[in-house]
Amino acid sequence: MRVKKVQNVYQLAFMPKLFPVNCYLVEEQEGLTLVDCALGFAARDIALAAKTIGKPITEIALTHAHVDHVGALDALKKQFPAAQVSISAREAKILRGDSSASPEDAGKPVKGGTPKNIQTTPDRLLKEGDRVGSLEVVSSPGHSPGSISFFDRRTGVLIAGDAFQTRGGTAVSGTFKLLFPFPAMATWDKRTALQSAKKLALLQPAFLAVGHGRMLEHPVRFMEQAVRDAEQKVKP
Repeated sequence: MRVKKVQNVYQLAFMPKLFPVNCYLVEEQEGLTLVDCALGFAARDIALAAKTIGKPITEIALTHAHVDHVGALDALKKQFPAAQVSISAREAKILRGDSSASPEDAGKPVKGGTPKNIQTTPDRLLKEGDRVGSLEVVSSPGHSPGSISFFDRRTGVLIAGDAFQTRGGTAVSGTFKLLFPFPAMATWDKRTALQSAKKLALLQPAFLAVGHGRMLEHPVRFMEQAVRDAEQKVKP
């Protein structure tokens, strides 16, 4: 595991050279908010990172329910039973193991690795504008139908889940990158993902933190270029 700190955010990167999967610990006054839970084997290292920081995990906030973002959820909930688990209402259905299309999905099936045996039930269903600690919820569907991002307006850190990737080059979800094609292959709707990427770029974040790849400082020009690249590939 590789750890990098930016502002009050710790990026925990698992398998960074082979298949980077990231989650984030956001330091609050009394505890830590964990954004995403990586894969199942990551639970021990996530707990150790929290111990090193010296604060308990009090919130677990999920950008979406793909297995590489929720794999360690059950184990972490057991270690931190007081932690409140939050996710969007649409992703909560996927978290339960139901990957069937909902009426609001325009008949498009959920893609990517979805969980099969997660036992943890969310404590809170998030929507646009809600807050988890210092983080503001920003609805950003596309990679999955209920994806959300988290923005800290105090520091400008945007934790965007898989709405963007930086591994293999900064890209909007759904844009195929030869060096790391997997987020594109798991994207539910490319057009919706493009609209969400435009929305996130308008936030003018100071830092972009994603599920796959390194954090970017001063990321807006890279995000805007990724949007332009995606516009060339998404059919009108």
